Order: sequence, then structure tokens, then C-alpha cells
Amino acid sequence: MPQLRESIARNSGEVRGTTTDPANVVVTPGAKPIMFYVLLALAEPGVEVIYPNPGFPIYESMIKFSGATPVPMQLLEDKDYHPDLEILPGMITDKTRLIILNSPENPCGSALTKDELETIANIVKEHPGLYVMADEIYKDILYTGEHYSISSVPGMQERTIILDGFSKSYAMTGWRMGYGILPEELVPHIVKLAVNSVSCAASFTQMAAVAALEGPKDEVEAMIGEFAIRRRIIADGLRSIPGVNCPEPEGAFYGSPVSMVREMTSTQFEEKAMKKPE
Repeated sequence: MPQLRESIARNSGEVRGTTTDPANVVVTPGAKPIMFYVLLALAEPGVEVIYPNPGFPIYESMIKFSGATPVPMQLLEDKDYHPDLEILPGMITDKTRLIILNSPENPCGSALTKDELETIANIVKEHPGLYVMADEIYKDILYTGEHYSISSVPGMQERTIILDGFSKSYAMTGWRMGYGILPEELVPHIVKLAVNSVSCAASFTQMAAVAALEGPKDEVEAMIGEFAIRRRIIADGLRSIPGVNCPEPEGAFYGSPVSMVREMTSTQFEEKAMKKPE
């Protein structure tokens, strides 16, 4: 629907400070198809794809499905689940085709800073043919600062695939509305995959997406305010448990508690946690 693609392009300009051609916007039923199509277009046996770990499990799953080799970029507990970017250049080889970023992050709740994104961008620009897929589905759910997109870094818009949707910002999970903002040369390939698989998103859900983008944001702001209250309760509550730490979630609606009890395996911890308190 042209009206929706135009609305997405305008909204992206407001949020990311970039100019987007509506022709480079591809709308799909949910954001996952964009991720899948991008990997089908760019990845194949012999190709390497860097992805965040811990991270959305589907990243690794889809990379493997495409036949490519998943290369985990560790998010470190002692860095509040941010990556060590000093080692990123050494992870990139002549086989690396794509780096996946997720900020704010599922499941850790960390959000990449402007400095971190600029550092990543400078590394990427040293490698012709290397793309970034920026999963920004949680971009509106931030508790400190403002969202910054790697596509806003000079020279990166043409190297960045934006993955976004309506399920998180507007609580429209069941509506299945997602989209990608793509470099021009990738658009025909992604459109071909979409047309031959899901065809298109339903017209009434596209109209609802336009209403979400163009309408008032009072309810969205209220929802994020409620998430902020819950974040404080959960994080403080977890940290009050002896032996448990929980870094302050910077965005999204996740927290990653870390047990300092190292003598148990994860399975043993699960079994203990499921028992009634004595």
C-alpha cells in the first residue's frame, strides 16, 4: 500500500534523521520475513554472518537455514551485555557478508550507544560488500537517552537494512505488521521473495499501521512509562536476592538476571527454581 510505505518513510526520517525513498520500503506480515529474505539474498554456504549472542534465537536458526556459518558476537556480562568492539575487526573475514545488530536487545535489554554504533560503522566501511541488518523493533522502548540508528552514520544508509515493525511499539503483535528499509540494490530481490511467498500483508492491517504512525502517541508513551515502572520493580527485586545480579535494562522489556551461584548447571538451577520454597 503506497500510503503505508510513504508513512513509514516519513516516520523513519523523523526517528533516524535520514531521507528514505518509499520505494525502498518493503512491507510484510510481521518483521521475520524481512530477516528471512535478507539472509536468503545475502547468505549461502561459505558465507559468514555475525550476530549478537545472547540474542533472538531466530538469528542463528535462519543463518544456519541459509547454509551460512553463524559467528556469535558475545554480549558480555561485565559490560552490561554490550559487545567488546575491540575484537570485532578480527571477527570479520573475506567471507563475512552481514552483521546483525539488535538495539535495544532481546533478551538482555541493552542498547548500543551512539559511540558504539559509530565504531561499528567505521569498521564496516573498511569492508566493501559488507552489510548491516539493524533490528530496531524495540527502538521506541528506551528508558535512558534517545534511539540512534547506525543508518544515521554518514555513509551507512546504503549499507544498512532496517528491520522494524509495529508489534512492540504499538502492541500490535497479533496484527502481523513488519517492514524493511533496504538499500536500493536489494529491493528487487527482497520483493521477489515476498511476492512468491507471503504475497502481501492484509489491507486492513496496513491501514491500521498508517493510523498508528500518523495518530497520537499518548497511549504509546503511557505504555513505555508503565514498562519503566515494572523495570524498576523487577530489577530491584532480583538484585535483592543474595547471589543474583541484574544489570539495569536500557530498553525493550527484558532483563537478564545473572546468578552468582556457579556450582549449579542451568538444568539444576531450573529444577531448583521450579520447586516450592521450603
